[in-house]
Amino acid sequence: MRTPSPHRLRKNLTRAILFVIAAVFAIIFLLPTILTISNSFMTATEITANYGKIFQNVSGGSKKFISETVNLKFIPDRVSFSQYATVLIKSPAYLLKFWNSVILVVPIVIFQVLVASFAAYGFARYKGRLREIIFFSYIILMLMPYQVTLVPNYLVSKWLHILDTRWAIILTGIFSPLSVFILTKYMRRIPVSYVEAAKLDGANEWQIFTKLFFPLSGGVLYSVAILVFIDYWNMVEQPIVLLSDSELHPLSVFLSKINSGEVGLAFAVATIYMIPTLLMFLHGEEHLVEGITYSGGIKG
Repeated sequence: MRTPSPHRLRKNLTRAILFVIAAVFAIIFLLPTILTISNSFMTATEITANYGKIFQNVSGGSKKFISETVNLKFIPDRVSFSQYATVLIKSPAYLLKFWNSVILVVPIVIFQVLVASFAAYGFARYKGRLREIIFFSYIILMLMPYQVTLVPNYLVSKWLHILDTRWAIILTGIFSPLSVFILTKYMRRIPVSYVEAAKLDGANEWQIFTKLFFPLSGGVLYSVAILVFIDYWNMVEQPIVLLSDSELHPLSVFLSKINSGEVGLAFAVATIYMIPTLLMFLHGEEHLVEGITYSGGIKG
């Protein structure tokens, strides 16, 4: 039997160590999700016994943090669906907030992808100093955290008289620079020979966009849609600032107020809230990876 060389042994050992490190980090990252799902099937009594009352009311209506040992438990003593019954049947307010999230996010995803497609096509097809200045402005806006743009968005929404309406969230969400940047970088990789061949066949600019650029960008369009959906599905600051009516707030705002005392319900709501994001990711994982890591020309 042939003895492996020292170089091969070192290579296998390095792979094994990297695999163990990656597995440990993967488990650490998955623990909160596993904890949320498993705790959503616990009874209210067990939730209270494990986590106690983390916040309590004190004089003046303020809240004080109680330093107590928290008993993290991943397997419930008795599986119960009472928290899901409360969320889905007994308290329709949670479902209302869920549909608020859907009503806000779906139009943003659809129209942001459309607007970004048109803008990216313009940046990819036409050259000039003005185009570079505008595209550079998009990059600057993309690098800014959205907390910085909340005040301008608030002022513009107030000027347009759409403050405290869903349009204040939807319109500000449609025109996002990140989608334009990703699609532009992708469309610039489409060979010029494709465009020249289409022109020789008599195609105009609209036909080049709809029958050439748009189909070739299908994978990256899907990946952009997933990224936009995840981003706005988890938004918190925008609804709080732009919507004073709590009835219009999405479910993500409720999850940010987990210290309200309904920790058990928060586990069930968080589990339900994860389902659309997980389904989109699992369905479009291949497109997401392709759209983000794509390098080089068009495959084929």
